[in-house]
Amino acid sequence: MDRVFHIAGWSFVAVCAAIVVQARRPAGIVASSDPGDPGVGAPAAVASAEEWFRRAKPYCNAVEVTVLQRQEHAPATVAGQGYQAACYALAGRIDDARRAIDALPEDQRPRAAGIVFEVGHPVADAGDDRSAGPIMELVVDYWPNHYMALYHAGMAEYMLGQHALAQRNLEAFLRFYGERDGWRSNAEDVLARLRDPEGRGSEDRRRPREPGA
Repeated sequence: MDRVFHIAGWSFVAVCAAIVVQARRPAGIVASSDPGDPGVGAPAAVASAEEWFRRAKPYCNAVEVTVLQRQEHAPATVAGQGYQAACYALAGRIDDARRAIDALPEDQRPRAAGIVFEVGHPVADAGDDRSAGPIMELVVDYWPNHYMALYHAGMAEYMLGQHALAQRNLEAFLRFYGERDGWRSNAEDVLARLRDPEGRGSEDRRRPREPGA
């Protein structure tokens, strides 16, 4: 009987020891039952790119963006680089945004530029031409046939008096956009002003009413 109690006692000690070890395992460490997984010691999954940007967006301004990027990097994925570039773009740091996209393989850069467009689109819709123009030019550099980026870039540049850039982008927009709607009509209207041989039309800096506005 003493032997039975002896074995039971040591079994209880072993179970307690296992519980203590499990409790002391760092929260960021996960174990896997998958034989192909690196196993115990693999770091827990980082936040998604979208989650990172939701936290970062309030700090995507010229004053705070440097500290933000130094303290909390975006995930090392295509989406992460895209949101990092978008954050820099919102802060007016276009060169830094380009570097974030250029860090990706060439065939993945348009996808990251598409994220920059989605983030920058509300800026263009709000009529902030000084911010929207460079953001949309950035998108076009990596995605040359992105017709809405071409449209917004051209409109912003027209309002800023950058007529050569505006004409180039709006002509490209018309090549890629075949719908007969308000977007096309606006682009044709502005191009007609820019092409006025005596320059009178190009001085009319009124923004055409956006479709649906």
